[in-house]
Order: sequence, then structure tokens, then C-alpha cells
Amino acid sequence: MSTPGKKSVGIVGARGHTGAELIRLIARHPQLELVFVSSRELDGQRVAEHNSDYRGELRYEALDAEAVAAKRADVVVLALPNAKAEPYVAAIDAAKSDGYDPIIVDISADYRFDRTWYYGLPELTRDQYRGQHWISNPGCYATAMQLAITPLKDLLAAPPACFGVSGYSGAGTTPSDKNDPEKLRDNLMPYALVNHTHEREVTRHLGIPVEFMPHVAAHFRGITMTVNLWLTQPMTLDAIKARYVQKYKHEPLIDVIDEAPWVSHIANRHGVQIGGFTLAPGGKRVVVVATLDNLLKGAATQAMQNINLALGYPELESIPHE
Repeated sequence: MSTPGKKSVGIVGARGHTGAELIRLIARHPQLELVFVSSRELDGQRVAEHNSDYRGELRYEALDAEAVAAKRADVVVLALPNAKAEPYVAAIDAAKSDGYDPIIVDISADYRFDRTWYYGLPELTRDQYRGQHWISNPGCYATAMQLAITPLKDLLAAPPACFGVSGYSGAGTTPSDKNDPEKLRDNLMPYALVNHTHEREVTRHLGIPVEFMPHVAAHFRGITMTVNLWLTQPMTLDAIKARYVQKYKHEPLIDVIDEAPWVSHIANRHGVQIGGFTLAPGGKRVVVVATLDNLLKGAATQAMQNINLALGYPELESIPHE
């Protein structure tokens, strides 16, 4: 049970990088209280021993779907690998018969194509929120692509071509070539160069075809997304940048800058930088660069924005921003 006046939150898949960031955000939120964290690998261990921002006595538990539903938290965050969320959603849905109706935020790709779920990229979709309790968190790459493309979407003559590079934390904690620092040393690893899940996700939610070529690099966190855009009519660089400034002028987490953003400048920060606007001769081809932290704005920060939105709290509560 949570403290009176506070909403209770549980995390499934709390051992991962995103789960750790969520624990930090929840720990500093004045209206939320963490009531369970599920992890088979860390079962029985104190959360405070693994996360210095959390100071309570909660311990990790190995909870199956029915046990998660029985906890009856006001908010359940599913920070699981792809294709693992369905049993938990089904168990919680079954528990609704006795009046339990929590907010579910799924961080995986499992429900990003399901129209019955709210797709929560707040800067672009908050006006579409209608009180839905099931929220699908956008992908990290997909967030960077959509924010970089949207201000020019209505002027495009061809599918945007997006070259993305992520730190290896984006590959999760299950060992693989894509999160092995030794294999990534002095290396850039391309993978899934067509039909990537995030390519299909952005194509679906922007309503235009998008081309995406992902790579993983030797740094731990942060995404660089370089986007090539062909325009139907020539534009000046000032007019192009003005569209981005106008689109995001009221968004505290999005910073439009002149120079090309560096991933090292965005790591461990909750926002997005968009810049590096470069126009080719003829004025019909522009290149834009976006950077964000894949574990924060690409996952945990965005989940907290969505939780705040669903509970009626200020959207940036507990999220540090300049």
C-alpha cells in the first residue's frame, strides 16, 4: 500500500537500464511512491543497494503476471524486452472486473502499433490523449526521428533517410554483440538496415514512409540521428530553422540550436537537441541532426511525462529541466 495522498507505482523489469532510471525519477516525485519492483535476477535484494537515489526499504521481487496484478498499483510500468508484455497486460485486464483499473505504461514495442493504446510522445501527441489508461511509450530512435522530421513533414518530396547511432545501453542488459564493449571498441556496428521496428513505427505514426539505418557504437548512452530531407520547393536555411523554433518554442525538453549537437552533451540529460541545419545547393535538400539520451527522453523520461499526463500532474514533475 502507498502513503495516503500518493499514487502507487510498480515496475516490472526493474533490473534493466531503463528501470533504474525510472526508479530515480519516481524517488524524486512528490506524488508517487514505488510499491514494488520486479526482477528475477535481483529477487530479495534491497533496491537501495543498487540505486543510490532510492532510500526506502523496498526489495526486488520475482513476480509473475498474476502477482503483479494482485499488487494493485495505481501505475504499472512494463520495462521488459519486446514480446514479453502481453501476459501482464492480460492479468491486469482480468483484474479490472473487481474495479481495479490502473495506468499501464509499456516501454517495449509490443503495443506501438495497437490503436487501442495511446502512443505517448507528448510533444507530438499530448493533444490526442483522451484519458486512456494503456499507454505505449515510443522507441528511442523513433522519438529522435519523429522530432527531427515533423516540422518539415508537410514539405517533403521523398522519404526521409535517417542514419542513427546509439550507445550500447540501447541493446539492453542481455549479453550480445551489440552491447559487448570489447567487440564495439574502435568500431561502429550496423544492423537491421531495412524494416527495423522503429522504421515501421515512425512510418506508422507520421503517416509517411521513412528509411532508417541503425548502428551501435562504443559509448554507453545517447543517440545521434542524422536525417536527410528532400523538399518539394527550395527554402532558405533561416526559414527551415524558423519552422523548428516555432514548432518547439513551448517545449522545455527540446532545444533547437545552430550547431550540430553532440551526443556527449545530451548524455544524462532529459531533453533533446536539434540542430546542425545544413542546406545543399539548390535549397531543396536539408540535413538535420537530433540527439537524445536513449535511456531518458528515449525511455524513462518519456514514461514519466506520460505518467504525469495520465494522473493529471504537471508533465515535467520530477524531471529536471533548464
